[in-house]
Amino acid sequence: MIRLTLMALFLSSLVRAQFPPSPDYPKGYFSNPLSIPISLSGNFGELRPNHYHMGLDLKTERRENLKVFASAEGYISRIKVEPGGFGRAIYVNHPNGLTTVYCHLNDFFPELEKWVKDLQYKKESWYLNDEVPAERFPVKKGQFLANSGNTGGSQAPHLHFEIRRTSDEVNLNPMLFGFPLADQTKPTILRVAIYDRTKSVYEQSPRLVPVVNKGSGEYSTAVQTVSTPKVSLALTTYDTHSGSSNLNGVFEAVLFDEEQPVVGFRMDQISYDATRYLNAHIDYKTKQGGGSYLQHLSELPGYINSIYTRFNGDGVVDLSDGLVHELSIVVKDAYGNASKVKVPVKFNGVQAPRLALPGKRFYPMMVDIFESEECEFIIGERTLYDSVSLVHRKQPAMGAGVVSSVHTIGTPSIPLQDAMMVRIRLTESLTDFHKSKVIMQRITGTRKEVQKVSWEEDWALAGFREFGSFQLVLDTTAPEIIPVGFKDGANLSAASRVVFTVTDNFGKWKVLRTELDGKWIRFTNDKGKNFIYVFDEHCPPGEHELRIVAVDEAGNEREEKWRIRR
Repeated sequence: MIRLTLMALFLSSLVRAQFPPSPDYPKGYFSNPLSIPISLSGNFGELRPNHYHMGLDLKTERRENLKVFASAEGYISRIKVEPGGFGRAIYVNHPNGLTTVYCHLNDFFPELEKWVKDLQYKKESWYLNDEVPAERFPVKKGQFLANSGNTGGSQAPHLHFEIRRTSDEVNLNPMLFGFPLADQTKPTILRVAIYDRTKSVYEQSPRLVPVVNKGSGEYSTAVQTVSTPKVSLALTTYDTHSGSSNLNGVFEAVLFDEEQPVVGFRMDQISYDATRYLNAHIDYKTKQGGGSYLQHLSELPGYINSIYTRFNGDGVVDLSDGLVHELSIVVKDAYGNASKVKVPVKFNGVQAPRLALPGKRFYPMMVDIFESEECEFIIGERTLYDSVSLVHRKQPAMGAGVVSSVHTIGTPSIPLQDAMMVRIRLTESLTDFHKSKVIMQRITGTRKEVQKVSWEEDWALAGFREFGSFQLVLDTTAPEIIPVGFKDGANLSAASRVVFTVTDNFGKWKVLRTELDGKWIRFTNDKGKNFIYVFDEHCPPGEHELRIVAVDEAGNEREEKWRIRR
């Protein structure tokens, strides 16, 4: 036991010595924003689809309307109201140069709620992302801000809480600020993956290696003999905290070769501008195929401003000496609890043959283009994370309204950071009016999305952040505006609200205008579902005309009017 403790202390100090020193964040400056003990359903850096989780998800006892308090003295600097994402959120700037963010809220405190409503009517917009004058709402530490909720992109009641640098809005790991949270649990390591790094990570399936749990945070694998002189590793791992069964993310992991650090990642600060780079940190292909999250212990060549620190290379290990390399990975949480897995690997001296791949080769950090008679696509320098051979296939148009061939580009198992530009040529002659109603559609399995296009003669151009099959579609059908529970001439004197929904044949639309008697009226649209107006002073008793205008991606517009009585 003493030997294991000393080993853990040695490895812990070794890992800390290699990373750039973290700022000395003030411990105890920020208080728990809830009146109940902190329990996490999500932590900073946790792996989510297309992004890192950028704060803490604090449990609210599976219910809404718990009081949310300011974590420190400051002033309300920004308010956000949106159908997805944060839902209803408050930003508070603090004198120490940091900002706290409180998300998925229900009602704000009364004075702020009134200010927000007045601003929405002034701007004639329910959606807000607005700065608040610094002197307007100063707050004290522990002051009531709002009730917790489940608004926006939230799937269940909780409080999403962030700490950012005010100057550049880079998110910091709140677990480094000394919040009271019991954590004596070590991260769990489930499996290791080995990659042949003479190939692209997207043009192979890794060798998944089971691990043996030896207890006390120690794991091991059998010796792995491989047919490649260059390998990298990834692992599936998670962390919990004392008294919780939620599988949260880990804080850091470091790859060692013969006890010498090679490369490691640390979840201490991430910008929203960089959060999509999660797709370079994980084995995207395996996850897209229904597998587990595998976190690379190597830095892909297209990962810009990454969370990795290079100690002695990028994580690709050279096995050409034919010796057994005692590789290992040390994983830690933000409280210093550590686990270690040993992965001895050896090259067998016989490299597997490399097969020629069809398609054109594209590389990260390079701009390149594919051209054919009816389709072109442009890959920008910050679009790919690793090199790939991309195949283009053309098929005849199928389905009503399709006015081009169908062009399949690449495979959805290859992630994109920036959008690629796709150009498709019409295969039918259209008037200028009908060209204005053409959209580009991407299809992947049952998933579909459309984008508005720009034109260069008979070529349509649009940007997409996923590969798939692309076609041009003529859309002349306007969206439908559907009243819920009322009709023209309805007497709503006993009702508390009026509700409508919108549908569209291609699933992409927006509401341009909501009016009552010719004046803008505030309909909420949480989670992008029902539009709801709760009767208030803007709709006094009597006869009224309700007018709604919606438009789709092709520019088709629908207007509906109803007479209602209050």
